[in-house]
Amino acid sequence: MSTYTLPAAPSRPAAEPRTAYLIASGDLRPAANRAGWPTQERMEADVTAALAGLGWSVRRAHDFDPEAGHGFISSQRMGLEVFKTIPPDAPLIVAEAVWQYSHHVLAGLRTHRGPILTVANFAGDWPGLVGLLGVNAGMAKMGVPYSTIWSVDFKDDWFKDGLRSWVTTGGITHDASHVADLGKLPENAETELGVALAGQLKNDKAIIGVFDEGCMGMYNAIIDDELLNPIGIYKERLSQSALWAEMQRVPDAEADAVGAWLIGKGMTFKLGADEATELTEAQLRWQYKMYIAALRISDDFGLDAVGIQYQQGLKDICPASDLAEGLLNNADRPPVTSRDGARVLWDGRPLPHFNEADEGVAVDALVTNRLWTAMGLDPATTLHDVRWGEEYDGEFVWVWEISGSVPASHFATGYAEAEGWRQDPVYFPLGGSTIKGICKPGEVVWSRVFVQGGALHADLGRATAVSLPAAESERRSQATTPAWPIMHAVLHGVTRDQFMARHKANHLNVAYAPDVATADKALLAKAALLSSLGIQVHLCGDVKL
Repeated sequence: MSTYTLPAAPSRPAAEPRTAYLIASGDLRPAANRAGWPTQERMEADVTAALAGLGWSVRRAHDFDPEAGHGFISSQRMGLEVFKTIPPDAPLIVAEAVWQYSHHVLAGLRTHRGPILTVANFAGDWPGLVGLLGVNAGMAKMGVPYSTIWSVDFKDDWFKDGLRSWVTTGGITHDASHVADLGKLPENAETELGVALAGQLKNDKAIIGVFDEGCMGMYNAIIDDELLNPIGIYKERLSQSALWAEMQRVPDAEADAVGAWLIGKGMTFKLGADEATELTEAQLRWQYKMYIAALRISDDFGLDAVGIQYQQGLKDICPASDLAEGLLNNADRPPVTSRDGARVLWDGRPLPHFNEADEGVAVDALVTNRLWTAMGLDPATTLHDVRWGEEYDGEFVWVWEISGSVPASHFATGYAEAEGWRQDPVYFPLGGSTIKGICKPGEVVWSRVFVQGGALHADLGRATAVSLPAAESERRSQATTPAWPIMHAVLHGVTRDQFMARHKANHLNVAYAPDVATADKALLAKAALLSSLGIQVHLCGDVKL
């Protein structure tokens, strides 16, 4: 008989018949949760009505908080407490109409035994589908089985049929016929180049600098050293406080020279005087200092790529990192010298930056930079949120957006058509400029490196960035986030729903090629490079090798 006080055995409620429990993971930023709640509430009502039509009821696992002004799970601790009230074998719905911090709910999802369904609104104004892809990627990394579905209005037959399948069988089967594992590669110059670059990386190794991991709850964006090191990539773990400290050391005159260089290149800024709601010269100066500081710290540590989290932490003390990130990813950018003034850092070359410290992007950006450079192509690369899309003129055109960090060479006339807009105060209280514009039409290789089954995988595909009429571009911009840059993308041989069901991230990488033939060659070389590193490569859609 133990003489110790033992904890009581955990008690969980029993699952009720024909009842699904519903949770909603939210943001960590209170203002974002309050702003998104009305949309979330409408979406949950639509999902509940659809299930009622199938004879099922929905029980919300956590209440609306009148003091907070929303009904989201807003922290990891709250998520743990909520899951104590959920029957472990009950059907569980993760409903997302907004961006969410996946780590709020991943602990509960990891041990939940009942069927899990993630549901999102397919809309531009609120990024529910982006949040859904993020939590899906987290479960894929953890090895937790899940089903997933999305809808524009939750009334279409495709959505209803999927929901019926889930309540009947516990799962939804999506069409994955567009995906093929990489087979034997042709013996040609592109394969030879990819294999050689992989050998160089594994032998000589590379360092990625991470200014704080786990941005915005993106568990899927963290790749363990045990997976990175065998492919030749090592982390330099850096603190955002060190970046802020280095920013203090940059003289105003040096920062202002960055601004003068951009103005000289034709970039314009939408300026105002209200720090709370408008873009100001003071905000820009801090962003220029961040750009300089990031380069100097990267030089100190001999980095091959760098990633700035920004959220959380820096958002509360300085303007957004996006302007600096876009500049880093471009070959033509304001010159910054070493501390002694003797060298221009990465002169005429990008320093690959992986936004939001997404390490899947880090691997991708690093290898793309080296491969595109070796092929004599523009090595500017960036990630985009898989934000939204609609049909236009008979084909589905995606809106891929990122929060302001597109390199200028992704615009037809570079900086001359780049505009700086203030970031939304709801998410960026201290503002900062974006690099807004419409990405140029052209041939694109898209990709995503992700973790599944304890191994590194990469999806590769082709897309065409298309030009839409100005009015349609403006409509899409206003329907999403007007301050952010857009790529209008048409996937080759992949439907909207195939892509959504397959993609294991809220982000994807893009890089341009000058024509169809070169893009196909670059994709082949990239497949060879990634495969030679030991990454499992999957070809998505119409791909020519």
